[in-house]
Amino acid sequence: MRAAVVTQFRQPLELRDVPIPEPGWGEVLVRVKACGVCHTDLHTIHGDWPVKPSLPRIPGHEAVGEIVALGPGVTRHEVGDRVGVPWLHQACGRCDQCMSGWETLCDQQKRSGYDVDGGFADYVVAKDDFAARLPSGLSYQQAAPLMCAGLTVYKGLMMTDAKPGDWVVVSGVGGLGHLAVQYARAMGFQVIATDIDDPKLSLAAKLGANLTLNVRLTDPVSYLQRNIGGAHAALVTAVSPAAFGQAVGMMRPGGTVVLNGLPPGDFPLSIYDMVMRAITLRGSIVGTRFDLDRALDLAAQARIEATVHPARLEDVNEVLTKLEGSALPGRTVLEL
Repeated sequence: MRAAVVTQFRQPLELRDVPIPEPGWGEVLVRVKACGVCHTDLHTIHGDWPVKPSLPRIPGHEAVGEIVALGPGVTRHEVGDRVGVPWLHQACGRCDQCMSGWETLCDQQKRSGYDVDGGFADYVVAKDDFAARLPSGLSYQQAAPLMCAGLTVYKGLMMTDAKPGDWVVVSGVGGLGHLAVQYARAMGFQVIATDIDDPKLSLAAKLGANLTLNVRLTDPVSYLQRNIGGAHAALVTAVSPAAFGQAVGMMRPGGTVVLNGLPPGDFPLSIYDMVMRAITLRGSIVGTRFDLDRALDLAAQARIEATVHPARLEDVNEVLTKLEGSALPGRTVLEL
């Protein structure tokens, strides 16, 4: 099969012919139809996280496709099922985190495209218990970005504890943020989209944002405090440390800021401001299997659609270069 492989950190992926993997106990073999390209794939390729992936490694954790073979012990799926293969490849199921509904924090977890081979290939192996069924209303092209980007912002928005009618800031309208705008609207929130790029803000407006702010031209903190008394919540998807502190300033008393973006570095916090205005600050990573099922169902019901830029597996290095520069609003999807 064809695969794009990390053979050395910070080097272009190699396009190789490699053997088709065989599903083991409790595993399914998926013929990949599409795979989204995520900013996290760059961390796999660069090896810049504290725990690095072992090489060679096939990246890709937004794979969707059709099951073509079953390993022994498979009970949830059948050949022909349409499934997605998310970031969470496997969790132990026994630790405190798994038992309390936080399997994404499991110390023993394995991650698709990082700890095990992922979806930048014609075939990928998934765990029967962790492969997600795709709703019939979602095409492969549209389902792929939801496996990580859609799931991550869905979980993040749930972590804001916002209620229908609340003002919610989506900071950064990239691959995650443009989906967050749509999920937030589907949840009944009034959405404020902030970015430094006018085309991305125009996209946010088309997707239903009630208000858009170019933070290079307008100070969002003073604007929102003056006009709406501050937002109830914010989801920060931007990969700019400045956006994190800025989001805190945009809150009204009692507001909640949830962090999805993962830029390097730190950002300052005023202890007095956090305490006296009772601001809540939370980190939120990708959601659980429970969250994924609901994120997919909501996307199908509310017709949440990624702005997709299709590409071929052969173009993956060009795609990754553009992603590093944040050149495109929306999400690039490799079609196999």
